[in-house]
Amino acid sequence: MRPTLAVLVAIAVVVALALPRADEIRERAEAGLGRGVPAREAELARGFVLGQDEGIDAATEEDFRRSGLSHLLAVSGQNVTLLALLAMPLLAALGIPLRDRLLWVLALIAVYVPLTGAGPSIQRAAVMGAAGIVATLAGRRTSRLYALALAAGVTLAIDPSIGADVGWQLSFAAVLGILLAATPLRRVLTDWLGRGAWQRALAEGVAVTVAATLATAPLIAFHFETFSTTTLAANVLALPAVAPAMWLGMASAAGSQVPGFPVELLNLPASVLLAYIAQVAAWCAAPNWAELEVHLGGTGLLAAYAALAVTVLGLAALRRFRARRVCSEWRYSPPRADSRVRLALLVAAAVLAGVVWWWPDGGVGGEPPVTGLRITVLDVGQGDAILLQPAGAAAVLVDGGPPGDELAATLADAGVERLGAAVVSHDQSDHVGGIEELLGAFPVARLLYGRLGRTTIAAARLAGVTTARVARGTTVRSGALRLEFLWPPPELLAEPQPGVDPNQLALVAIARWRGFAMLLSADAEAEAVPLDPGHVDVLKVAHHGSDDAGLAALLDRSRPDLAVISVGEDNTYGHPTPATVATLAAHGVRTLRTDRDGTVVIEVDRGLTRLEPWPPR
Repeated sequence: MRPTLAVLVAIAVVVALALPRADEIRERAEAGLGRGVPAREAELARGFVLGQDEGIDAATEEDFRRSGLSHLLAVSGQNVTLLALLAMPLLAALGIPLRDRLLWVLALIAVYVPLTGAGPSIQRAAVMGAAGIVATLAGRRTSRLYALALAAGVTLAIDPSIGADVGWQLSFAAVLGILLAATPLRRVLTDWLGRGAWQRALAEGVAVTVAATLATAPLIAFHFETFSTTTLAANVLALPAVAPAMWLGMASAAGSQVPGFPVELLNLPASVLLAYIAQVAAWCAAPNWAELEVHLGGTGLLAAYAALAVTVLGLAALRRFRARRVCSEWRYSPPRADSRVRLALLVAAAVLAGVVWWWPDGGVGGEPPVTGLRITVLDVGQGDAILLQPAGAAAVLVDGGPPGDELAATLADAGVERLGAAVVSHDQSDHVGGIEELLGAFPVARLLYGRLGRTTIAAARLAGVTTARVARGTTVRSGALRLEFLWPPPELLAEPQPGVDPNQLALVAIARWRGFAMLLSADAEAEAVPLDPGHVDVLKVAHHGSDDAGLAALLDRSRPDLAVISVGEDNTYGHPTPATVATLAAHGVRTLRTDRDGTVVIEVDRGLTRLEPWPPR
């Protein structure tokens, strides 16, 4: 049996044994990664290895975001590709041939997928990560580019809407940047550092990191309207610790599957590396200028990538010129096909960016296309269901109303093909019932919650949906849309609260899009939940308009232009109460109610704060 065939057989056996027991493997890995290390480093390890960042404290998460290191806390195509590329020198040191190295790295990704829950975003990351490895290690540059193009085509063929997914775009951009820019950067660094073994390994790692960082920076600025000025320094400083921390973490996750395996021996050095990375994030996030607010726009995005393309082509032309000067009698002529392929791929990337920007998401079921942010407060009777549709990004659903309301059909009529996230504010049937019916029947990437029953969480994981707990300090993003959670604090969710009204533990969030803000108060009345959100444009009145002694003070602090009450017609609770209606009227707040006005649709255009309820009332 040839060595490569033996490797294939070993890989097939490992994957076949792992896939049917994905949930058990993941649970043991979660527990194993936390043994013998401080709480912060344990949560960071789970974020690095399993993509589960819900347990990371808000301050650390903010440091990683401001420093441009947040990609390390999620399983992304860039992260997977970087891990695999940095693993290659170790495999080479063990004397493993190139072909077998490639197969073992692909096996690493194949085992990684079930460990992370095998959700849609993880599957996409695995496809893009595997494509990056095949593309980088293939024998010819053209075959590398074709491998990347094939991966993009396959993922788009399976789900055409994934092209609007920010994660997909970032993965594609990162791999493309590595293919086009890593080699020239590595050559420059090698000439500067030297050609010893460790110098070449360092040059390779830095080149890959810089290429991926530069290639994704315009997209990050475009979608999230922020730019980390320290991201390049942070990624380079963290580079020496990232791969060893991930290797140790994955070894610990694998070792935790064996009863009695001393994972503490792996976790201890990993925790030191993770603490160093967290310190780098804190250093690079500390300056006031570490993060800048930008409004790149479609034209700015294309201009940024055009500038990068000109830079890469210019460096290539300069290298060719120098090569000709040193060749005797100017007989050296570099292959022209390589430049044509690079230029064609760069043009294709620019066209793709333009399509993502200008192609509307809507148009289904008679709805007008989404060009800004569309907020739909669905008429689901006595319950809450709010759909947020940012242009060019995945929709987010906050609560799903009671069961039996055909929510999947409603989402399809609204032009939604998949949800980037479904948020359950609290575990009551008039909020979670519709979402439970979506699981397995409608594409949902993530299920976010404060408190939620184990049955619902298990059903979500069985359907391939990534689950995560959120609390005060957590921010969820989809394109330019930010969902900032204000309540409850993490400590109230960590332990049972006997005798506490469940409504007081409901998730409260502000939806922000450019200059617009909407307070989503779920069932948390202001009289019991301390909130100071600042000015908001729209208020979703808490608990279907029940009596709320704190409403007047909240209105004074938030000064909304519009209030929306999600309430069932002729409900037996008397919602909304006369006192709530009178308080809103006394403050001069225009109010829409789903029991009288039906589904309320608010269009926020690129004027940032202009509100246009649709259809006109």
